[in-house]
Amino acid sequence: MAGTVLGLVVMAAVCAPLLAPYAPDAIDLSSSLVGTGRDHLLGTDSSGQDLLSRALYGARSSLIAPLALLAVAAVLGVTLGVLAAWRGGWVDALVSRLTDVMYAFPGLLFTVLIIAVFGAGMTTSVLALGLAFTPTIAKYTRSLAISEARKPYVDAYRIQGMGGVRICARHVVPNLARAILGYLVVLFGEALMSLATLSYLGFGAQPPSSDWGLMVQEGQAAIVQGAMLPALVPGTAIALVVVCFNVVGVWAADRLGRQ
Repeated sequence: MAGTVLGLVVMAAVCAPLLAPYAPDAIDLSSSLVGTGRDHLLGTDSSGQDLLSRALYGARSSLIAPLALLAVAAVLGVTLGVLAAWRGGWVDALVSRLTDVMYAFPGLLFTVLIIAVFGAGMTTSVLALGLAFTPTIAKYTRSLAISEARKPYVDAYRIQGMGGVRICARHVVPNLARAILGYLVVLFGEALMSLATLSYLGFGAQPPSSDWGLMVQEGQAAIVQGAMLPALVPGTAIALVVVCFNVVGVWAADRLGRQ
């Protein structure tokens, strides 16, 4: 069921130009805070923008940004984790201390500090959160790589004169790929929620973006006027996708982790 819902969300995001009845940035002040109806199936926001159209287009950035975030974190985390497990000794100790220091800062606080230096925006948020997620992936990868590096085939390749970088790149990392991929699926929901939080706080996506987190922030003022839909529609979309990814992620981690 969760997989089906995610599939429909992805299809809706891809086909947004075909499905959306209006342009996401089309403003019609005469239709401000209109409820559900034939012209606007999910109502409108305070600017008269159609919520269904904005939600469909917003699904694109809300799904692509977490993928980019996890890609950054995976490249850095897997590299550090495999390096620490392969070299051991002071290299392992250094990487462990580095990840511990990064763990000492709450992820969002660390991200906000980076954004304060380099400026708000989705690109900065993705890169900053990618760094924040790196220690988690590095520790997980290290735990897998330690046992993988002790397997007989590694010694066999060493005897043949193959270098450590080549062994790790061609054999160790590919053998860990299934388990790491499953773990990344589990982290996707958290990544999406973190980016939505930054957008809600004004650090992530900026107007006129239709990012779901930003839509919740923009719709908050309408609650005072008794209009719940501008905040409820994107908020429900975030909650639904996060829950579905958590369900699918646990299943994927269990299946992909079996090697």
